[in-house]
Amino acid sequence: MTNESAVIQATLGDASDYSLQLSRWCLKPIGAWPATYATTRLQRVASFVVNVLCYCTISFTLIPCILYVTLEDADIQLKLRALGPLSHWFVGGLNYTTLLLRSKEIRQCMEHIQADWRTITRAKDQSAMLLNAKFGRYVAAFCAGFMQGGLSLYCVVTWFSTEIVYVGNRTRTVHILPCAVYKKLLNVDASPMNEIVFLLQCLSGLIVNSSAVAIFSLAAVFTAHACGQLDVLMTWVTEYVNETGRENKDSYSGEIRVVVEHHLRVLSFISRIEAVMQRICFLELFRSTFNICMLGYYILTEWPDHNYQSITAYFMVLMSTSFNIFIVCYIGEVLTEQCHKIGEVVYMTDWYQLPYKNARDLIMVIARSSVVTKITAGKMIHMSVYTFGSVIKTAFAYLNLLRETT
Repeated sequence: MTNESAVIQATLGDASDYSLQLSRWCLKPIGAWPATYATTRLQRVASFVVNVLCYCTISFTLIPCILYVTLEDADIQLKLRALGPLSHWFVGGLNYTTLLLRSKEIRQCMEHIQADWRTITRAKDQSAMLLNAKFGRYVAAFCAGFMQGGLSLYCVVTWFSTEIVYVGNRTRTVHILPCAVYKKLLNVDASPMNEIVFLLQCLSGLIVNSSAVAIFSLAAVFTAHACGQLDVLMTWVTEYVNETGRENKDSYSGEIRVVVEHHLRVLSFISRIEAVMQRICFLELFRSTFNICMLGYYILTEWPDHNYQSITAYFMVLMSTSFNIFIVCYIGEVLTEQCHKIGEVVYMTDWYQLPYKNARDLIMVIARSSVVTKITAGKMIHMSVYTFGSVIKTAFAYLNLLRETT
């Protein structure tokens, strides 16, 4: 593991870049990579131009779809079919906005990670950090694969599906678009408007998905780094107890100070993660609950017609949505458990062999670890595996209600 850490530092120059690399690949193309003091004016202007283009592309998909749902004289089934993609694009646009508004907090978290990699120099500690960084990268890669793959499959399958429209006395076969469009605004029944709108909708889908992937990857990377720092802290506590007990004298008072300071530093980093993620988690809970409900409804409506292409696309998007909300809930659960584990590790050491003064110093570490540390959705809902189960149950409850009413 030490050799692997050395290889990573040699290839990337900065070991912190190993954990942040995938997030940077997602954020830079959409102009959401946080600016630093080293960012030039030209780079800031380029990011601003990219932001404007991204908003215009997302609006090009959202506005015609909103007009279709509200103004189009269409069957209720068709409007329900448009609500699922509309919610995905709408919440994706809000997530993109959140990334831009929270760029300062995101940059501070990244700087915190870089500072930790510079200050932790022991090979054993770096190995623990590297192991957690690899876990964060794997989670980010899986989220990117699921989300981009699911949306790409949905767009392709929808495009290859056709419908017959009547234009005067003639009939015409046109491709179905991923998002419905208000036809009085854009005549998508004619070529090349149909193809242009399809390409722009795919591009906007790539943007909103990239923002979602960036959010999930940042959550995974930040949480994995915090868990790595907690692992390092557990190692330091165990070594402190063992060394102090062996010497049987108060010669390690400075080391307990280092342990406490590092513990507070990790808790400060977790509070920053909470500040960045709370609004995003709230939006993701809403989108996941609504999308799982609507995707289940789409699958049930397509099943009697044996439209296996559409069913496969909907099922892939359903799996992608379920996997991503599970990941967010799971990392929240892991982070809470790791914070509690600090107190358990301290108590399970041979603290009873320490001098009274040294043993008393560990009480505050145990007491602070007993305070619940968690990632929340809007400071209301604790992100945990139990929350994931509640999302699934709520989505299927709404699905049953929707099926009965329609």
